[in-house]
Amino acid sequence: MINKKRSAIIFSILICISVIMVFLVCGKNKSTLTIEKIISPHYGAISVSISATGTVLPRNRLEIKPAINGRVESILVTEGQSVRAGQILAWMSSTERAALIDAARAQGAQSVKYWEQAYKPIPIIAPISGTVIVRSIEPGQSVTEATAILVLSDRLIVRADVDETDIGRVMVGQDVIINLDAYPDVQTKGRVELISFESKTVNNVTMYEVDVIPDTVPSVFRSGMTSNVNIIEKTDDHVLLLPADAVYTDGQANYVWLVKDKKSTPVKRELKIGITDDQNAEILSGITEKDRVAVMIDTSRKLEAKNSTNPFMPSRKKAK
Repeated sequence: MINKKRSAIIFSILICISVIMVFLVCGKNKSTLTIEKIISPHYGAISVSISATGTVLPRNRLEIKPAINGRVESILVTEGQSVRAGQILAWMSSTERAALIDAARAQGAQSVKYWEQAYKPIPIIAPISGTVIVRSIEPGQSVTEATAILVLSDRLIVRADVDETDIGRVMVGQDVIINLDAYPDVQTKGRVELISFESKTVNNVTMYEVDVIPDTVPSVFRSGMTSNVNIIEKTDDHVLLLPADAVYTDGQANYVWLVKDKKSTPVKRELKIGITDDQNAEILSGITEKDRVAVMIDTSRKLEAKNSTNPFMPSRKKAK
């Protein structure tokens, strides 16, 4: 009989301890939501974009090589100069002409003049219109058929590497914002011209090359420069916006807390949102620009974070 009474007492004590611990844990973890600030929706523009890193490259890089071996007599263009198709870029002598001219110089000016008129130099002509981006040879240098005297580009483009997880969101014709690492203040617009059909692997990540054509090529653009591109997937110019930190999710539904002032009790209101970016969410229905929305903060979590200590950091001794 005594053993039964002891067992009942011990069981009762264990239940009491369990109940007390539950209350302590629940009380400690209980969230206390308070109003951090009150804001109102506003009208503005919002866009969703795909970010990628690219390189400034010539769309059509054409090396100008001589048809025969010889020596370059003169070059008529400089790097950065625009040329048209059919324009003479340089003059060169064949190996035989160069030898005759050199021998004539030993005989005097009249002999040089005779051979220069009798044996005409060969012109180097631009096959396309474009810009001279490389001038690798100077007058007097000997060249072969494999020597690139000049390099032309019809125009500069940006070739960006887009991750395979994002390539499905990219389409030909989409607007693009281009920024250069070397000139952060220079920004230009462009459009997607081509999406490669074959992938490549960069650091074990599958990437696709996307060619972007700038609407205008700034004078600071140089082949080989690193650039950052933002491919605009969706954009709306005049929509109702709300900061993303004021929109909450409960399962499948989105909602906000509406208030009149900081002393009033927040009222939950469901709403429908459209596109979102890192800062704002597009409001399709549920609230208007006249509503006042509360941004809530969990003060208990904030207090816990403030009082928490890092066990791996050395403790400071209090001053006596």
